[in-house]
Amino acid sequence: MTKISLGAHPYLLGFDQLERLAERAAKGAEGYPPYNIEHIAPDGFRITLAVAGFAEKDLSVTTEDRQLVIRGRLAETEDDRVYLHRGIAGRAFRRSFVLADGVEVISAEIENGLLHVNLRREQADQVVQTIPISRK
Repeated sequence: MTKISLGAHPYLLGFDQLERLAERAAKGAEGYPPYNIEHIAPDGFRITLAVAGFAEKDLSVTTEDRQLVIRGRLAETEDDRVYLHRGIAGRAFRRSFVLADGVEVISAEIENGLLHVNLRREQADQVVQTIPISRK
């Protein structure tokens, strides 16, 4: 069976990246850590991740190729703790979000075990461009 690509359709010129973006978004569909995405009117967004037990130095927020990447890794501790029950997950994670063109990361802050990443969509001017026609 042959896979039909979105980028191969004659009316979708230049949209071959759309398929790659969809594949990248599907890869980041794991469940840890849990997160919320809020719309803050009129042009803002906030992603909030539950990062209990992680300090600011254990987290990194970067943008790579139109993708927001949030990583967390706890520093190795050399204590002799004996847990009777360990329900607070402290494993390393990598959570990524594909950003649309014009969406920029404004800030990141940690508060009460929650990491807030604030985003804003830049308002692009709608410009009509006239293409001159020349004769050969």
